[in-house]
Amino acid sequence: MPQAELRNDRSSRTRPARPRADDRGSGDGSAILDDGHEMLVPDHPPRSGDLDAGTETLTREDAATDVAPQRKARPNRKKKKKKSKRRKAFEYRMRLFLYRVRVAIENMLWWLVAPAVWLVFRSLRALGPDRASNLGGWFTRTLGPLLPVHRVGQDNLRHAYPDKSEAEREAILREAWDNLGRTAADYAHLKDLWDFDPEAGDAGRIDVSGIDNFVKLREDGKPAIIFTAHLGNWELPAICASRHGLPVTAVYRAPSNPYVARQIEKIRSRNMGNLLQAGSGQAVIFKMASVLERGGHLGILVDQHLRRGLKIPFFGRTASTNPSLGRLARRFECPVHGVRVIRLPGNRFRLELTDELELPRDHEGAVDVEGTMRMVNGIVEGWVREHPGQWLWLHRRWR
Repeated sequence: MPQAELRNDRSSRTRPARPRADDRGSGDGSAILDDGHEMLVPDHPPRSGDLDAGTETLTREDAATDVAPQRKARPNRKKKKKKSKRRKAFEYRMRLFLYRVRVAIENMLWWLVAPAVWLVFRSLRALGPDRASNLGGWFTRTLGPLLPVHRVGQDNLRHAYPDKSEAEREAILREAWDNLGRTAADYAHLKDLWDFDPEAGDAGRIDVSGIDNFVKLREDGKPAIIFTAHLGNWELPAICASRHGLPVTAVYRAPSNPYVARQIEKIRSRNMGNLLQAGSGQAVIFKMASVLERGGHLGILVDQHLRRGLKIPFFGRTASTNPSLGRLARRFECPVHGVRVIRLPGNRFRLELTDELELPRDHEGAVDVEGTMRMVNGIVEGWVREHPGQWLWLHRRWR
C-alpha cells in the first residue's frame, strides 16, 4: 500500500467521524462511517482503562463527549435514617426499662421500710409521750449530722446568720434535728398530746395565746385562711381546730413512701378533720378555692419552696414563694391569720394565733398578692429568728 494511503488509513482510524443515528452496522461488529471507512466496534462496552489510554475504536475526544463521567457514590440517606430511628427506639426502650427497674426497686424498698416504721410507731406508742419525745430527739440529734442533708442545713444557716460563728450555727442545727425527731415521735401520741382546757388555763401540756381570735373565727361565719410554718410541732394547729369546733381543711404534703403515707394519713384524719393533699397543677387550687366558697377555713404551710413561685426575700435571699395565699385572699376578701407552735421545756407547747392581718392593697383597692406574700414571709422570718432551732433548716428553701 502506498504511504499516502497508509497515512490516510491511520488518520481515519485514529480520528473517526461520529456515526449518525441512522448508520447501520454490517452485523459483524463494524460500523460504516460518513467517509465510507469501516470501523470495528467491540461487542463489550469499553473499560475505563481503555478510555484513559485511548483505543483503536474511540479517541480521548470521543471518550470525553460520549462517555458520561463516573459520579461518586452518594451515601444512602434512607438507610441512615432507618438506623437513626432504630437507635432512638432502642434507647427509648432501654430508658423505659431502666425507669421501670428503678421504680420496682423503690417500691420494694418502700414496702420493706413501711413495716419498720409501723414497728417504731408502736414502740413509741408504748413508751408514752415524754419518753417517746426524748428518744426521738436523741436519735435524730445523734444520727442527723451524719446524713448528707446536714450540709443543706449548714449552707442555709451560713447565709441566714453570716455574723454567727460556726459553733453557734452548728448548735442551732443540732437543735433543729432534735425538734424534728421529737415531732416525728409525737405522731404516736397525737390524740393524747392536745390536752388544752380553756377553763383550766395552762395547767396541762398546752398553752394557747389568742383564744379570742379563735372564737371569732369559729363564730363569724366567714371563710378564712390560717397560715403556719414548720416551727415546733406544726401538726398541732389542725388538731386544735378539730378539738374545739373550728372546721379547717389542712393542706398537707404526703411523704414519698406511699405505704408510710397511708399510715400517716390515717393518723392525721382521725385527729385533724378535713385534709387536702398538696400536688402540682391547678386542681389543688380549685379545691382550696371551693373550701373558701363554702365558708370554710383553710390551713396552709407557707415556708416551702415552689419552683414557679414569686421571688420574695426571705432572710435576705430571694426565695421562690407560693402565691396561693395572696391570690385566694384577693379573690375572696377573707380574713388571714397566722399561727405558730413553740416547743417549751418539759415537752410542753405554746400555740399563738395572730390577729387578722391588714393586707396591703393596690391602687384599685384589691389585695396586692406580692405585697401580701412579702408580709407573710416577713412574719415567718420573725418567728424563726425568735426560735431558730425549732425551724426546719434541712429543707432546701433557697434554690
